Amino acid sequence: MGHPELNAHEARLLGVLFEKERTTPDQYPLSLNGLTLGANQKSNRDPVTDWSEAEVFVGLTGLMQKALAGKVVPAGSRVEKFRHNARETLGLDDRRLALLAELLMRGPQSVAELRTRAQRMADQGTAEQVLASLASMAAAGLVRRLEAGAGSRVERWMQLLAPGLHSQTVSGDGSTSAPTPPRVLSSLEQRVANLEARLEALEKALG
Repeated sequence: MGHPELNAHEARLLGVLFEKERTTPDQYPLSLNGLTLGANQKSNRDPVTDWSEAEVFVGLTGLMQKALAGKVVPAGSRVEKFRHNARETLGLDDRRLALLAELLMRGPQSVAELRTRAQRMADQGTAEQVLASLASMAAAGLVRRLEAGAGSRVERWMQLLAPGLHSQTVSGDGSTSAPTPPRVLSSLEQRVANLEARLEALEKALG
């Protein structure tokens, strides 16, 4: 519904920018180094990544082009810092942005998981209030509900800003099966694009 589509790097970085604004406001906006550390931290992340500052900068550039991030140079500092523009661009309040950030950083989750984990960024109220927030975000095309799958009795929610980012299937123990790492995904996408281009050229040649 008109919202920007993000790749794996952009999705993680948008989640981290909002998370750090809410949980470590004295360090926000974030330097490139701070954002890289935030993206690669081990807690509250799935998958855990090991990105270079160069990779993070490319992701940031994409977010800035999509009006979801901006660059500032604080007074008395020569270091560029970065902030998100998600409130303005996506039209969401902090309660909903916290839910979206969790989904971007960790993948599909149940209402109970989201309520517990997003609470550190913004008060989520009751489970019914979380559900109401998710329903309004679904109406805007930002999230969707996943039916309870095999091995899980609980329905979960996924974000739609980067639809191919996380696996939607649940294994027998109820955990989400591991997604394809972003680097593998992009190389596969590249190979598919190359094959499609060759096929098109062949079809034209054959008339």
